[in-house]
Amino acid sequence: MPKLSPHFQNRKPSSIRMAQIEFLKRTDWVEAVNVSIGDVSLPMHPKMQERMFNLDSEQSPFRNWVVPYSLTKWYEETNKAFLNIIAASGHITTGLYSQITDGWSLGMELIIIWCCGNAGSKQQPLLLIDAAYTNYMTLANRVWRATISVKRNLQKDGTFTLPDIEEIEKTIKEYNPGALVVIPYDNPTGHFYDQESMIALAQLCVKHDLRMISDEAYRELFYIDKPATSIRGITDKEVPGIEGRRISIETASKVRNACGLRVGALVTDNKEFHEKSVAEYTANLCTNVIWQYIFGALAHESKEDLNKRYTKQRKYYKGMLESVTNDFKNLLPGIIISSPDASLYSVIDVRDIAKEWFDANDFVLYCASKGYIEFEIEGKKKKSTLLVAPMGGFYTPIEGQANPGKTQMRIAYILSPEEMNRVPIIFKELFRQFEAGR
Repeated sequence: MPKLSPHFQNRKPSSIRMAQIEFLKRTDWVEAVNVSIGDVSLPMHPKMQERMFNLDSEQSPFRNWVVPYSLTKWYEETNKAFLNIIAASGHITTGLYSQITDGWSLGMELIIIWCCGNAGSKQQPLLLIDAAYTNYMTLANRVWRATISVKRNLQKDGTFTLPDIEEIEKTIKEYNPGALVVIPYDNPTGHFYDQESMIALAQLCVKHDLRMISDEAYRELFYIDKPATSIRGITDKEVPGIEGRRISIETASKVRNACGLRVGALVTDNKEFHEKSVAEYTANLCTNVIWQYIFGALAHESKEDLNKRYTKQRKYYKGMLESVTNDFKNLLPGIIISSPDASLYSVIDVRDIAKEWFDANDFVLYCASKGYIEFEIEGKKKKSTLLVAPMGGFYTPIEGQANPGKTQMRIAYILSPEEMNRVPIIFKELFRQFEAGR
């Protein structure tokens, strides 16, 4: 048989999907409590639902059931929807260019191709702040671009600390990256970047001629008493020279509760990048027009309506994050769980309670392939297991250094509060089973 390419030969499933893939191989009947991926389970906006169920209405472009291409960068209405969302968060959208992409992933791939050096080289790598969302590294690898990182540390109290500016600057001088990626409402850690931190990082980008990429998928989801933050809140007034370097990645997935819609956007104040990115995307012809149309409903929603929904979402998630975090600490004294400040995730670290040989990858595979506990739900006994994401793939491998992800796992708060309350209980029992079975 013809050999696979070297890239395919070495390809393994994402840390986020690994547990799901392994679980599907099971032949016994076990329920999976799946918190390995941020697959939001709340219903999407009513106006989006209305469009989905009325594709043949008089107002719909598909009323005659003809489904043509759109222009590469739009429906114009869909771009206006993303700009309307940014404006609702209190930011000026004058002078911004928006381009619709097939979800977050395609948008990030375009950014990597633009800001990094030639394929196959290590020139102008993408600078990440570890623990970083694993798909940044995966997508960079797909298009043969390099990544480098500076590392945050998870403290015993659950807070993640940003590296010192001097350390970040030292890395920039050594590797000359093309862009810095920040996730102000962080995936995977739940870390919240306040505006002071964002400004300090923006100053570094100007000083060393970097682009600043802000992944704002979770922009409206934060749970601490601080002002909201965004790359859109940093202008030449705060950081002279930052305008023209700012790109945000937007998505329908998380705050808009439409993960499977696969609609994203690149929003920038750099006209040249926008035009060249659209030119690059012409190879894709266009983004899915039906999904664009459904999301475009938000172009017409008021700031007040959008913010009312955000407030409701924050209240919903905050109670759940705090409850589950406290349960983990009570059930497993000595466990470290990241502070639930923003986004929809927590990092669990068992470094202080696990045996020396513990490996998060092996634990996750054990839970997915053979582990289970019995629950009694509504008078019936059910076998349940837990699917989580091992954190090893969220750190850039550094030769000679241990990977902090060896004892860390990420959970996503995407199930109902009742289901999420079961997560610490299942985790505790499976953790004990795994260690006892060695």
